Parts: sequence; C-alpha cells; structure tokens
Amino acid sequence: MHIKELFGQKTVYSFEVFPPKKTSPVEVIYETLDELNGLKPDFISVTFGAGGSGNSKYALEIASKIKASGITPMLHLPCINFTRAEIDAALSEAQERGIENILALRGDINPDIPPVDEFRHASDLISYIKTKGSFDIAGACYPECHPDAENLIEDITNLRKKVEAGADHLITQLFFDNDSFYEFREKAAIAGINVPIEAGIMPVVNKNQIERMVTTCGASLPKKFVRIMTRYEHSPEALCDAGIAYAVDQIVDLVASGVDGIHLYTMNKPYVARKISEAVSGIIGA
Repeated sequence: MHIKELFGQKTVYSFEVFPPKKTSPVEVIYETLDELNGLKPDFISVTFGAGGSGNSKYALEIASKIKASGITPMLHLPCINFTRAEIDAALSEAQERGIENILALRGDINPDIPPVDEFRHASDLISYIKTKGSFDIAGACYPECHPDAENLIEDITNLRKKVEAGADHLITQLFFDNDSFYEFREKAAIAGINVPIEAGIMPVVNKNQIERMVTTCGASLPKKFVRIMTRYEHSPEALCDAGIAYAVDQIVDLVASGVDGIHLYTMNKPYVARKISEAVSGIIGA
C-alpha cells in the first residue's frame, strides 16, 4: 500500500524503529516489533545505516518482518554514502520483498566515512527513485531549519526541490515547540509545498537523550520543556512519565490544529509508544 493514499482520510499515525547494532542479532528487535504492531500504527519506518555502519543489512529484513505482520513498512534510504549500484541493489531488493514506501534522505555526514557523492542531495535520490518503479516516496524536513542551511528561506527552497523531484509527502525532524511547526507549515504552503506533512514527535525520557538530540538536530527547547526536564532529571521514572506527558500534550495540540499525521520516534521503546498511543487513541481516530 502507498502511504500517500492514507492522507486526507484520517490523521496518519506512524512509528520509527532502528535496527540493532551490528554486534547484535536482528532477532533482538522482533519482540519490540510485536509490541509495536499490536498498537496498530498506519506504518512503521525503519532506519537504514550509513555505508559501512554494519546495521543497514538488517533494515530490509526488519521491513519485511513488519510487512508480514500486516503493517505497512517504510524503508529509509540515505544516499550520501552509497554508490548508484548500491542504491539500485537496495531498491531492487525492496521491490522483491514487496516494500513500496521509501523515505529518501541525503543522510548524515559521518567524518569517519568519506561521502561517495554520486547523489549529493535527497532531491537527486528522489528523482532517481522515480525512474525505478512505482514507489511511494517521502522526504524529510526541518521545522527549525536544516543545520546545514544558511537560513529557513534556503532550506524551504531546497525542500520545494524535493517535492518537485517527486516526494509524495514529508516527515519532520523532531521538535518540542509546536509553534515552530505551525510557522514552518505556513511558510511551506506559501512556497507552494502542498504535500502532506507528518509531524515528528520524540518522547524524551532521559537527560542524556535530551542532550544528544539537541546536539544532533538543533531543536530548540521551550521554557515549559526545560522546567519539566530540570524538575525531574534526577528521577528516571518521573522523567519518563513527564516526557511521555509532554509528547501527548504536543500531539493533542497538533491534531486539534489539523496536522496531517504524527510520526513517533519510538527509540525502540514499546512501553513509551504504548503509553502515548493509549493516551491519544481517541484523538487520532476522531
């Protein structure tokens, strides 16, 4: 099933998972998948490691496992560290396994892995995938501006190139301030970007996670968020509950404001996904 067909019918609700480390067997994620599948998301996306990372070999297997469970899978496909031949092989195997949905990404620059540079930008990959079959293609976007862009105008200009290249819908990077998302959505619409945009929500459940996420994606931290995290940072159980509550609050506000979809970054934590899903089940389906 093409994910783009879901938008407009409902508020799309989806999860993201990542493969286990290359030192672990792929089976360690199967119990997590069983629990997430039971929450009945519209689709589950699977991250795909950079070339040389070692865990990318698991991504297609995990996506196939999701599909076999009756849930639609989406395969992440970064391009900066892959050759055209490697991209062709991944797309070919995806087709053989019946995986129809791709999240096309440039991918993070890893200082330890020299870029291949056969595809410099996600828009290049999207254009290429369009020639390789009837895939549904999602693109990524940053409500608070991509870290490599000089400003939001440049970033939205590049985002429009992704849509013009063939992206059917978009998924945002995580954010903690809904107003940032609403401002971004308005600017995107003014720029002529008229495809559905799913809001990426990260439930923060520990202090190290906060610091890591802010460093990697540059998300701003609203005063309300900082107060909550500061108050409970020395109580893991309380911080977990507070992080879940904050994510639920974000989702309620987003759905009330007509968001196209919610993409939950589960961090492979089914307990967190379940608590949030239970809290918003009536809202998402309303």
